[in-house]
Amino acid sequence: MSTNDKNAKKDMIREKMLERQGEAKIARRIVFIISLILFIGVGATLGGGYYYIKTALEPVDPSNQTEKSIEIPIGSSVTGIAQILEDHGIIKDARVFKYYVKFKNESGFMAGEYAMTPSMTIPDIIDSLKTGKILEEVVFKITIPEGKQLKQIAEIIAKHTEQNPEDVFNTLNDQAFVESLMSKYPDLLTEEILAENVKYPLEGYLFPATYPFYKEDPTIEEIVTVMLDKTKAVVDLYAGQMTERDYTPHKLLTMASLIEEEATEQVDRDQIASVFYNRMDIGMPLQTDPTVLYAQGEHKDRVLYKDLEIDDPYNTYKYPGLTPGPIANAGTVSIEAALHPAETDFLYFLATASGEVLYSKTLAEHNQKKAEHIQ
Repeated sequence: MSTNDKNAKKDMIREKMLERQGEAKIARRIVFIISLILFIGVGATLGGGYYYIKTALEPVDPSNQTEKSIEIPIGSSVTGIAQILEDHGIIKDARVFKYYVKFKNESGFMAGEYAMTPSMTIPDIIDSLKTGKILEEVVFKITIPEGKQLKQIAEIIAKHTEQNPEDVFNTLNDQAFVESLMSKYPDLLTEEILAENVKYPLEGYLFPATYPFYKEDPTIEEIVTVMLDKTKAVVDLYAGQMTERDYTPHKLLTMASLIEEEATEQVDRDQIASVFYNRMDIGMPLQTDPTVLYAQGEHKDRVLYKDLEIDDPYNTYKYPGLTPGPIANAGTVSIEAALHPAETDFLYFLATASGEVLYSKTLAEHNQKKAEHIQ
């Protein structure tokens, strides 16, 4: 074979090798793209599934306290009960409820006629079905609004039970009483509520809701237990999110209470939360007026400069970070804002007389808005 023929053969072999390498490269690229598409698809499916299940386990409408009469026939299966609850708007998804019950190994549901509301949590519903809390005539109801402090809650309880408000308040702060509740709710009422600077251990732990009672003279412990059951059920819904943020129930309820006390009806609470977190990230005091009033133990329409000088651990003008404990009770909207603050650069906010909240990134911008809107 001549030299030219040998060179031509080598060139042909080289071209085929390059062609095969090119084809292999294209094949690898196709496999990579297909794998990536499959991975994204599976991830989206899993992510979407997690979100759907999480949402399905939340109350249908946390603010709807309207009672519905739910009849559970004798011999009903979990599947049948779940479908009845979904049909009446008490749960969002019968299948998710059924699998949740099986996962938690719950059983012993009782037939009967129940009074349930769309605001009930899944644990509340399960507890009701297991304990046979059937539809009875409501003797009275106690409504605890959002943003109420323990002293105010004591007054509300006293009003409905014909007791002395001071006696109720003293009972709520009695050490033996508090410790007995701590033994019942060890995951909710931890040693944090007995820290040295905490003013009132149960502050922020009596969830805002309407509570029906079926006898005329429930004890303070019975009333508070119903409220703590609700608080625990709500807080348990956010267990995973609390872990991600490294929050205990005490820290969560403390931050949520600050948001609750600063928020107006027109404000997006996640924006308020973003200001608090942005300040803490740079070591800036929270400087929120409701904490000053709480430190003083009084309600005022306006906080004066001299009020800011009070030396108290709850005064966030003097002490950075969160207050030692909650300063009021908080609803689910504020709790969720504490866990999911908006992403902003704001360090200041100002509530106008109309209820609108204005946000600023700098003190100069904040002072300008203050001069324009606050007389």
